[in-house]
Amino acid sequence: MNTTHMRQEIEEIPRAVARLLDGSEKVLAEAGRDIRQRDPRFVVTVARGSSDHAASFMKYAVELTAGLPVASVGPSIASIYGVRLRLAGSACLAISQSGKSPDIVAMAEEAKRGGALTIAVTNTADSPLARGSDHAIDILAGKERSVAATKTFVNSAVAGLALMAHSTNDEELLAALRQLPGHFSKAIDCDWMELAGALDGANSLFILGRGPSLAIANEAALKFKETCGVHAEAYSAAEVMHGPMALVQPGFPVLGLAARDRSEPSMAEAGDRLVGKGGTVFATSELAKTSRRLPFAATGHPLTDPLALVVSFYAFVEAFARHRGLNPDQPRHLNKVTETV
Repeated sequence: MNTTHMRQEIEEIPRAVARLLDGSEKVLAEAGRDIRQRDPRFVVTVARGSSDHAASFMKYAVELTAGLPVASVGPSIASIYGVRLRLAGSACLAISQSGKSPDIVAMAEEAKRGGALTIAVTNTADSPLARGSDHAIDILAGKERSVAATKTFVNSAVAGLALMAHSTNDEELLAALRQLPGHFSKAIDCDWMELAGALDGANSLFILGRGPSLAIANEAALKFKETCGVHAEAYSAAEVMHGPMALVQPGFPVLGLAARDRSEPSMAEAGDRLVGKGGTVFATSELAKTSRRLPFAATGHPLTDPLALVVSFYAFVEAFARHRGLNPDQPRHLNKVTETV
């Protein structure tokens, strides 16, 4: 098989991020300044699929650094149920690659009518979502031909972090973002194919995260389903210790996506406990004692570290799909853009 579109787009991630940080810097700074001046009491997000995982990542980032509660609003509240939410004093972050899914557009428009400051994060500058929002951030990822989103997910998350950094005047985070292209190049080269042997013959696996990396675990689980036909479920490293642990039997595969933040010790401990239950556990942490350690590209900042992990994961899952004899560019039953009402 020739190089897949998915692999080409993974390799473009460092350049796409540099393009975003350079080309959309002005609008990111303006939108961040508007958020700071309006001083919202809470934030809501509107998104689906991989974009919703980017929104979940932002939920943790905003709550951890700005102290603002963040809630995900179901798009069908507006498009199907026709309910008007009271969103005065809030900021609404709507994320959509195409910017034209009717339910996302309808919910963003309803949020604006309800009194929210609306910010669109999209890869289509001239889209209904962008035109109808107070601020429109073009993530400048370029055309994405692979059905499985990779560079658009990363750029959406980076745009969200840059927006937040500008709104809180977080110079440390802004500096860390500028270093990401180099770190992402290293992340692409991290070899996780040791996982392939543990997954051969497996019908399901757990993917663990905590804090911002839980959003990355959800994104990874989706990509396993999309590109490899493998059932994967994402769990918090705390929640997996309750009911889900009952599924762990000898050889059951587990991937722990640990970032360099305050959750890392608990992530490593959870992985080691699952090894004790018979699981075959892989973890991106040097704190792991009995789990198998995977290489990672440390970024030096707790909020950018999880994004390097997803870049390494993308490189792995594309290779694993091909290892299984599948074309990751042509997943069954799926189209690039799904327009839901």
